[in-house]
Amino acid sequence: MTKLTRRDFGKTAAAAAAIAGAPWPTARAADDKKTLRFIAQSDLRVLDPIWTTAYISRNHGYCVFDTLFAIDAEFAPHPQMIGEHSVSSDKLTYQFKLRGDLGPFHDGSPVRGADCVASIKRWMARDGHGQALAKALDTMTPDGDKGFTIKLKEPFPLLIDAFAKVSSLALFIMPERLANTDPFTQVTEMVGSGPLKFVKDEFQPGHQVVYVKNADYVPRKEPPSWASGGKVMKVDRVEWLYIPDAMTKVAALNNGEADWWENPPHDNLPTMAANPDIAIVEADALPEMTMVRFNHLYPPFDNPKMRQALMMVADQADFMRTLVGDQKYWGVCASFYTCGTPMASEVGAEALTGKRDYDKAKALIKEAGYKGEKCVVLDAVDQPNPHVQAIVAYDYLKKLGLNAELVSTDWGTVVTRRASKKPPEDGGWNIFGTGWVGADLLDPIGNLPLHAEGDKAWFGWPKNDKIEALRAQWIKAESLDARKKIATEIQKEAFESVPYIPTGKWTAMTAYRKNLKGVITAPAFLMWNIDKT
Repeated sequence: MTKLTRRDFGKTAAAAAAIAGAPWPTARAADDKKTLRFIAQSDLRVLDPIWTTAYISRNHGYCVFDTLFAIDAEFAPHPQMIGEHSVSSDKLTYQFKLRGDLGPFHDGSPVRGADCVASIKRWMARDGHGQALAKALDTMTPDGDKGFTIKLKEPFPLLIDAFAKVSSLALFIMPERLANTDPFTQVTEMVGSGPLKFVKDEFQPGHQVVYVKNADYVPRKEPPSWASGGKVMKVDRVEWLYIPDAMTKVAALNNGEADWWENPPHDNLPTMAANPDIAIVEADALPEMTMVRFNHLYPPFDNPKMRQALMMVADQADFMRTLVGDQKYWGVCASFYTCGTPMASEVGAEALTGKRDYDKAKALIKEAGYKGEKCVVLDAVDQPNPHVQAIVAYDYLKKLGLNAELVSTDWGTVVTRRASKKPPEDGGWNIFGTGWVGADLLDPIGNLPLHAEGDKAWFGWPKNDKIEALRAQWIKAESLDARKKIATEIQKEAFESVPYIPTGKWTAMTAYRKNLKGVITAPAFLMWNIDKT
């Protein structure tokens, strides 16, 4: 497997050496200390963080919106917008009251119980935890202006944990008028009650996103941990910069024209490490998980034998070496759950861990009755992770003799196109690659790509009644051992039906100038608590 594409993100060794040997220009003047310049992972094409699981939209959501609860680095949920709440002895009635010092929405309107109810309902239609909660929900109603009540048909012990989830899809609270938007239609007006305000007049897609400090936001008193605790804005303005070229990003960070680069490719790390003013740290304590996702609606991958054939030749080491290079930053992970966490195991993974066998794979393709249908692979060339998943998968498809087409574009376009249910030849797709922070794939409920409700499932829309029945059992299980057993059964079925191919785990890094203090390491990139000295 060629490694040239991975190296393309760092250009050439000569170019890197030239930069490394140059003197470091002086950073911006002291009067610029109140502006944080952040090189975002991609162009922000989708503003609605409920409509998509794209992390760029999730990070944007944390700037603009607040959440009812939030989990800390120990996975413990804490109130955020909520001041107090209670649960009845039969675990069927939850009552919530908003904080008395909660600031208004950015348009000046107060945050009410009705806004929370509408936001929860919209989130439930799109999120895995929310969809599970919807099945147990009896009623959810505002309780005066500052509260709301939830009544369940049966206990749902994960309710608070679901409200507190840190990553996609986080439960962001919008004004009722926006939250009443159809969940499958994008909200484009950005009015939240979070610590930053979206500056519409300075939004330039393909170039920059601008936020300013929300003077009406009242932080909690607790210290920050992940998305919980006090969201204290120590800068007045945040600028997200979209820069497609990796070496231009390196130069911007080295020169002090940018303060923080979200996701530098590993090939660029040595160049930046030579600069004593730059800190390079792990972006998250949990590994990132990567995958190749299939469209289950159309040939040829509507046939499980075709999906099994590709998994039979897929080698996680190919994906990881091409993406990361240095093995100290990556590993194999033959599990549908985040490796190193309670639900993870390699049970049922023989098809992924055994000898790679092209002859058997081609026999499966013949059994499937493949008729030469085109296999459209979406390739986000501006994002190392999805780009590598796409090109390695495309290489396998060609070696298997399939009619593969690589559609090279940017991640923003892939995020939009993957939501299309049109046939591949009419603007749809067959395969795309992506990755998830470890916090998103911990269990059968949080792992959205593992859901198999057909049209209601995540992009790719697999349908598997056995997986869905087992997921329902997992929610109701009362012990960790029982949940582990059910999660294992789900994984066995997933290795048979192949909703996606797990392609490995790796450690993502982030880089920022050392004059930034207070950067929070979390599954999401959070703009608060950062002081620019």
